[in-house]
Amino acid sequence: MAFKIILLGYMGSGKSTVGQYLASDISFDFLDLDFEIEKEEKIKVSEIFQTKGAIYFRKKEKEVLEKLMSLDKNMVLSLGGGTPCYFDSMNFLNNLEDVKTVYLDIPIPILSDRLMKEKDQRPLLQNVNSEEEMLEFIGKHLFERRPFYNQASLKIKVDEETASEVAQQIAASLF
Repeated sequence: MAFKIILLGYMGSGKSTVGQYLASDISFDFLDLDFEIEKEEKIKVSEIFQTKGAIYFRKKEKEVLEKLMSLDKNMVLSLGGGTPCYFDSMNFLNNLEDVKTVYLDIPIPILSDRLMKEKDQRPLLQNVNSEEEMLEFIGKHLFERRPFYNQASLKIKVDEETASEVAQQIAASLF
């Protein structure tokens, strides 16, 4: 049976970057759920939201997640920030054998700093115009999402550690 490590957390928490380091460190494949959806749909996630809508995207996300979980290979998978909050995804993942869910828990001010720098690449943040608005936006989202994120089998508190250090911390906690 293959072992799967699922990284979850808010956008900007470093899921993809940490995931690549972790996969390399432990010789697993690295997959990014959004990228896998884009491969299947042949368009960017932001375009799926714009042209087909959020409901279509969430259904496709669930379908691709289930397909990836059925693969018989060791992998580190980074989820989209909202994935754990839909279709009972956390229950689904936590009830699978040989799957560990890992929540990258990052303080709001650090997320805000990161996302202010990346906001032009993030469609959800188009209407956020100041640091104050960003802090409020993230705080509201995390209030809604933390109950789902906190269902992860492992919670990693992240402050100023590098992605490589976070990956090492996850590996040490799991193996």
